[in-house]
Amino acid sequence: MAFELPPLPYNYDALEPTISKETMTFHHDKHHKAYTDKLNEGVEKDPALQGKTIEDILASISSQPPLVRNNGGGYWNHDFFWKSMKQGGGQPSGALAEAIESTFGGLDKLKEEFNTKGAGQFGSGWAWLIVDDAGTLKVTSTPNQDNPLMDDVKDRGTPLLGNDVWEHAYYLTYKNDRAAYLKAWWDVVDWDVVGQRYDAAKK
Repeated sequence: MAFELPPLPYNYDALEPTISKETMTFHHDKHHKAYTDKLNEGVEKDPALQGKTIEDILASISSQPPLVRNNGGGYWNHDFFWKSMKQGGGQPSGALAEAIESTFGGLDKLKEEFNTKGAGQFGSGWAWLIVDDAGTLKVTSTPNQDNPLMDDVKDRGTPLLGNDVWEHAYYLTYKNDRAAYLKAWWDVVDWDVVGQRYDAAKK
């Protein structure tokens, strides 16, 4: 197997009540595992992909079939998503906090723009905070399992934070109220990790 399902960095119930144990169990053990398995199917069919990192695959995704695109994106996005959260959340600090203030006018404004992008993403997809090619913070969204690392997406950049707005990410708790999920989700954002990603992207 070229790619393995990454373990969660915390217990299944660690993010309750924002994300329930039941949601996390299904999301990781069923959905993320399925993306992993299907990605491996795609890689096995193409010797040119074997031995490549997932980031290398995503960087040339426009030349890949839907099997690799959809499941490669799903594989990377979910691993990134799990690592973006922790119990208790926190607040941005340091250079990231300064960039949020200067770019958006404060954290509340960032949240508002991010939530609007997430709520407005038609169907399934993701909302993102990225550092774009100009080195500027930007909020964007992608459909399905696309992400800002892909070579043919509208807004390319280095992802700092991403939220899954597929219904399987929230339906068991929030039903069809995506906006309520987006609002509650900030309680578990790991701003320490986001800050480290920002510092690395700016080097």
